[in-house]
Amino acid sequence: MTIKLNNYFDLDSTITCGQIFRYDIEEDNSYTVILPDRVINVKKVNDELIVESSNNDNLEEVVLEYFDLKEDYESINKEILKKDNSIKDIIEFSKGLKIINEPRFEAIISYMLSTNNSVPNIKSALDHISKRYGKKVLFRGKEYYLFPDRKDLMNASTTDLREVKCGFRDQYIYDLIHSELDVDSIENMTTKDAIDYLTSYKGIGIKVASCILLFSYKKRDVFPVDTWVKKYMKDKYNLEGINNINDYIYEKYAEYSGVVLQYIFNYNRNKEVK
Repeated sequence: MTIKLNNYFDLDSTITCGQIFRYDIEEDNSYTVILPDRVINVKKVNDELIVESSNNDNLEEVVLEYFDLKEDYESINKEILKKDNSIKDIIEFSKGLKIINEPRFEAIISYMLSTNNSVPNIKSALDHISKRYGKKVLFRGKEYYLFPDRKDLMNASTTDLREVKCGFRDQYIYDLIHSELDVDSIENMTTKDAIDYLTSYKGIGIKVASCILLFSYKKRDVFPVDTWVKKYMKDKYNLEGINNINDYIYEKYAEYSGVVLQYIFNYNRNKEVK
């Protein structure tokens, strides 16, 4: 399938900037990505996306939603610049970067696994969980495994979770699977209530909760502060400390804080590469 793009889309930065973990870069520089109900291969050619999928049902709509291609980022960027024109270069550098809409339960588990963990180890754990408990999909002559639903993990013991590379997080994940967590109710909560709700579960701190809400619930007034962002804030504003950074960012960018932080993260991590 060919999908015509209505605005500029930086596929490479969007996929590789730390939002998702289960993707492969192919020899032709396309990306194979595992979605909740299918596997897709996507490549950008000029102003089009070339997409193959293991499941073609409603494919264009699924791709547009997953990569947030219906959102008007040009208008968002204009609003950000009204608040702070000094980051014009950062916005230009990150032009086309979108915030992916990740599946909710998978996002929660993924970011619980991210605590004190490396990207390769997070991907390995997610792949092991999927291979043991998820549905097998054949695509382009290879086997892939979809991430399991919560009900599919109900019979997994803490020992099972440790065996699939969850490490010390096994008990936290086990408890969450068997908890009264209502994944869908979070959508209708205020950001503050959603953070309080998520952080009431062991294994979910403010940074993990912020990632979940930004990348899976479209709550763009939250922002995970990582080492790249800390370095930028220290270098530019001589600002240190999570609370100080949080207060400064929200006061300045409000409902666009999460988008700005993704731009800063992308800029600070990749400016020497481009």
